[in-house]
Amino acid sequence: QVQLVESGGGLVQAGGSLRLSCAASGRSFSSYAVGWFRQAPEKERAFVAAVSYSGGSTFYADSVKGRFTISRDNAKKAVNLQMNSLKPEDTSVYYCAATPHWSPSLLSASGQYAYWGQGTQVTVSS
Repeated sequence: QVQLVESGGGLVQAGGSLRLSCAASGRSFSSYAVGWFRQAPEKERAFVAAVSYSGGSTFYADSVKGRFTISRDNAKKAVNLQMNSLKPEDTSVYYCAATPHWSPSLLSASGQYAYWGQGTQVTVSS
Protein backbone atom coordinates (compact mmCIF):
# COMPACT_ATOMS: atom_id res chain seq x y z
CA GLN A 1 0.00 0.00 0.00
CA VAL A 2 1.16 3.57 -0.67
CA GLN A 3 -0.04 6.94 0.57
CA LEU A 4 0.27 10.03 -1.63
CA VAL A 5 0.34 13.74 -0.80
CA GLU A 6 0.46 16.45 -3.45
CA SER A 7 1.94 19.93 -3.03
CA GLY A 8 3.04 22.88 -5.11
CA GLY A 9 -0.23 24.16 -6.46
CA GLY A 10 -1.12 27.82 -6.52
CA LEU A 11 -2.08 30.82 -8.61
CA VAL A 12 0.03 31.74 -11.63
CA GLN A 13 -0.39 33.96 -14.66
CA ALA A 14 -0.74 32.50 -18.13
CA GLY A 15 2.66 31.65 -19.56
CA GLY A 16 4.09 30.98 -16.12
CA SER A 17 5.34 27.79 -14.50
CA LEU A 18 4.59 25.62 -11.50
CA ARG A 19 6.18 22.48 -10.14
CA LEU A 20 3.89 19.97 -8.46
CA SER A 21 5.25 17.31 -6.16
CA CYS A 22 3.78 14.02 -5.05
CA ALA A 23 5.30 12.59 -1.89
CA ALA A 24 4.77 8.91 -1.22
CA SER A 25 4.95 6.85 1.92
CA GLY A 26 4.69 3.14 2.35
CA ARG A 27 6.61 0.22 1.06
CA SER A 28 7.89 -0.59 -2.42
CA PHE A 29 7.25 2.79 -4.03
CA SER A 30 9.41 1.73 -6.97
CA SER A 31 6.89 -1.04 -7.69
CA TYR A 32 4.25 1.50 -8.68
CA ALA A 33 3.80 3.52 -11.81
CA VAL A 34 2.56 7.01 -11.00
CA GLY A 35 0.21 9.23 -12.92
CA TRP A 36 -1.07 12.78 -12.68
CA PHE A 37 -4.70 13.57 -13.37
CA ARG A 38 -6.67 16.79 -13.20
CA GLN A 39 -10.28 17.71 -12.69
CA ALA A 40 -11.87 21.06 -13.42
CA PRO A 41 -15.26 22.03 -11.96
CA GLU A 42 -18.13 20.10 -13.53
CA LYS A 43 -15.73 18.12 -15.71
CA GLU A 44 -14.54 14.54 -15.58
CA ARG A 45 -11.12 13.67 -14.21
CA ALA A 46 -8.62 13.72 -17.06
CA PHE A 47 -5.25 12.07 -17.53
CA VAL A 48 -2.22 14.37 -17.65
CA ALA A 49 0.96 12.29 -17.50
CA ALA A 50 2.42 9.03 -16.18
CA VAL A 51 5.86 7.66 -15.36
CA SER A 52 7.03 4.07 -15.16
CA TYR A 53 8.50 2.32 -12.14
CA SER A 54 12.07 3.46 -12.76
CA GLY A 55 11.25 6.71 -14.49
CA GLY A 56 12.60 5.48 -17.79
CA SER A 57 9.30 5.75 -19.62
CA THR A 58 6.84 8.59 -19.64
CA PHE A 59 3.47 9.19 -21.24
CA TYR A 60 1.57 12.47 -21.75
CA ALA A 61 -1.83 13.68 -22.77
CA ASP A 62 -1.71 15.53 -26.07
CA SER A 63 -2.93 18.70 -24.38
CA VAL A 64 0.21 18.98 -22.23
CA LYS A 65 2.85 17.38 -24.45
CA GLY A 66 5.85 19.68 -24.83
CA ARG A 67 4.79 21.85 -21.86
CA PHE A 68 4.71 19.43 -18.91
CA THR A 69 7.43 17.06 -17.73
CA ILE A 70 6.93 14.21 -15.29
CA SER A 71 9.84 12.74 -13.35
CA ARG A 72 10.42 10.62 -10.29
CA ASP A 73 13.06 10.02 -7.63
CA ASN A 74 12.55 6.63 -6.04
CA ALA A 75 15.16 7.27 -3.37
CA LYS A 76 13.09 10.23 -2.18
CA LYS A 77 9.77 8.53 -2.95
CA ALA A 78 8.66 11.50 -4.98
CA VAL A 79 7.17 12.26 -8.36
CA ASN A 80 7.26 15.75 -9.83
CA LEU A 81 5.27 17.46 -12.55
CA GLN A 82 6.98 20.49 -14.05
CA MET A 83 4.38 22.62 -15.79
CA ASN A 84 5.55 25.35 -18.17
CA SER A 85 3.73 27.71 -20.52
CA LEU A 86 0.60 27.36 -18.44
CA LYS A 87 -2.76 28.27 -19.94
CA PRO A 88 -6.04 29.23 -18.27
CA GLU A 89 -7.48 25.90 -19.43
CA ASP A 90 -4.90 24.13 -17.23
CA THR A 91 -6.81 25.37 -14.20
CA SER A 92 -7.87 22.30 -12.23
CA VAL A 93 -7.33 20.29 -9.12
CA TYR A 94 -4.34 18.05 -9.82
CA TYR A 95 -4.11 14.56 -8.35
CA CYS A 96 -1.31 12.04 -8.30
CA ALA A 97 -2.15 8.36 -8.34
CA ALA A 98 -0.28 5.07 -8.18
CA THR A 99 -0.79 1.75 -9.90
CA PRO A 100 1.17 -1.49 -9.72
CA HIS A 101 0.55 -2.02 -13.44
CA TRP A 102 2.52 -0.35 -16.23
CA SER A 103 0.48 -0.72 -19.38
CA PRO A 104 0.81 2.20 -21.81
CA SER A 105 -2.56 1.43 -23.34
CA LEU A 106 -4.28 1.73 -19.96
CA LEU A 107 -2.32 4.44 -18.18
CA SER A 108 -4.80 7.16 -19.06
CA ALA A 109 -7.65 5.30 -17.37
CA SER A 110 -8.23 6.51 -13.83
CA GLY A 111 -9.74 3.16 -12.92
CA GLN A 112 -6.30 1.57 -13.26
CA TYR A 113 -4.98 3.49 -10.28
CA ALA A 114 -5.51 2.06 -6.82
CA TYR A 115 -4.13 4.89 -4.71
CA TRP A 116 -4.85 8.62 -4.89
CA GLY A 117 -3.77 11.78 -3.19
CA GLN A 118 -6.11 14.53 -1.99
CA GLY A 119 -5.25 16.91 -4.80
CA THR A 120 -3.73 20.37 -5.13
CA GLN A 121 -5.39 23.37 -6.80
CA VAL A 122 -3.74 25.00 -9.79
CA THR A 123 -5.25 28.26 -11.03
CA VAL A 124 -3.95 29.99 -14.16
CA SER A 125 -5.14 33.55 -14.69
CA SER A 126 -5.38 35.14 -18.13
